[in-house]
Amino acid sequence: MPFAEIDGISTRYEIVGEGPPLLMFAPGGFDARIEKWSDLGVYQRIKLLDHLPNCFQCILFDRRENGQSGGRIERITWQHFARQGLGLLDHLGHESAHVIGGCMGCCPITALAVMAPERVRSMVLYWPVGGAPYRISSHQRFARHLAFVEENGLQAVVDLVKSHDKNFSADPRGGPWGAPIRNSADFAAAYAALDVRNYLLTVAGMVRGMFDRDTAPGAEPEDIMQLDIPALIVPGADAAHATSAARYLQECLKGADYWDIPVAEQTEANAPARLIDFLKSAGTS
Repeated sequence: MPFAEIDGISTRYEIVGEGPPLLMFAPGGFDARIEKWSDLGVYQRIKLLDHLPNCFQCILFDRRENGQSGGRIERITWQHFARQGLGLLDHLGHESAHVIGGCMGCCPITALAVMAPERVRSMVLYWPVGGAPYRISSHQRFARHLAFVEENGLQAVVDLVKSHDKNFSADPRGGPWGAPIRNSADFAAAYAALDVRNYLLTVAGMVRGMFDRDTAPGAEPEDIMQLDIPALIVPGADAAHATSAARYLQECLKGADYWDIPVAEQTEANAPARLIDFLKSAGTS
């Protein structure tokens, strides 16, 4: 698969299908890789990539710090992830695109739409993360990593990450930079040499900024309310994807199309067609 250098970070991407561009922010929490569109939970069941490429040029990519994409030690925000998506559109020569996100991939979409609304033709928010249990578990995950660093140091993080193939969600001790540590000896060496105090401050600020509410994180509600972009919201219903988070986005996004369907009834027989109909109705120019 090809790679693009975006804001100094290598991004692995793949183009599937032909038609209007559809930028796809992968699901999978802190393991947001291209493959998650095919092998994760509900996405494995509804098989979007068996259908969307028939109508759209699907732009798939590993989110920074995930999969084979690179990373950088900094206080990451949803805007950082949004800029990666915009940079990929620039690299491919697209002035605008439809945008779809699954799970935690929904958060950068609202940030992107607020940052550059003229570049977003429409938004599909599939199972947006959110809810009080999600915020609590996210803070707990980062707390476990910070405690491990304080007790053992950053070289211990490198050693731990290289000892297995688990992601941040599966083993929080390894932190959110596990993938680039595994992928690059230079990155791993630079990571281990960081000042521990400054690193702890960076990560503490990162988690507080990203998971700051008991509903869907991402852009601020006052900014989302000013958007005039067609949006389709498909709700989840579990501890990480609270239905209340989907309803919150419906309240904030003017004229949003909320597909009020139980999770068990979201299937390959209806979900791809529902998304395609929405995207086509939003314009395919």
